Amino acid sequence: MSSTETLDLSQAVARELPYLRRYARALTGKQSTGDSYAAATLESILVDPSVLEAAITPKVGLFHAFHLVWASAGAPTEEADDPLARGAGLHMARLTPNSREALLLHAIEGFEQAEIAAIMQTDRDEVASLISTANREMEASVTGKVMVIEDEAIIAMDIVDIVTSIGHQVTGVARTRDAAIALAKKERPDLILSDIQLADNSSGIDAVNEILADMGDVPVIFITAFPERLLTGERPEPAFLITKPFTEEQVRSAVSQAMFFASTETLRA
Repeated sequence: MSSTETLDLSQAVARELPYLRRYARALTGKQSTGDSYAAATLESILVDPSVLEAAITPKVGLFHAFHLVWASAGAPTEEADDPLARGAGLHMARLTPNSREALLLHAIEGFEQAEIAAIMQTDRDEVASLISTANREMEASVTGKVMVIEDEAIIAMDIVDIVTSIGHQVTGVARTRDAAIALAKKERPDLILSDIQLADNSSGIDAVNEILADMGDVPVIFITAFPERLLTGERPEPAFLITKPFTEEQVRSAVSQAMFFASTETLRA
């Protein structure tokens, strides 16, 4: 491979790295742990770049390299001394192996089934089966109370419909920062789904930060048309991030994934 081709490949990997980190955080439920696996992936590529060179696209190669690292580590969720993660791990142990990975790759990262087959080194029929199985198993595993922070009425209605259709209770919809804080104090949520820019030009991020400062750890899914603003690697980032315009499958998947790390009675069982 020429130096020019190597530079082009490096640039392609750099462009896709924020999305690998998003995927890794969704699998582990925590930014630091997900980023550690992303870093280990880059280290493995430096040792053996052939995994990228042989892939159909640099992005597929990058995610395949991650999966090699992930599989070799036994696909953990979080450090063993984290009680919330231990609860999540107990639930995940009951799931069909590789089903969550296939679902996230498809629903959140937007890979086609043929690409997922290449990433996971399986075939398309198996990928389709894993995605279907993941949707069924995860939605049946954990339910809880979901708070929605969204200023656009139609979008908020869509989110509420999706969330309730998979068995969760919606505590309410807030359109501004102040309304979100008041709603959270009225009824503690197990999960927050939040837009970034709110009706009065207030910030969904500020609202979430204040809620978390008061209530402690509550999983958050951010929904934004500009995901690159939250995937800089320069500050704390959400473990779960959906890009607008979103699909029903993306919301269902993200909510189901995030609920594994929620402080619900079901999860503690």
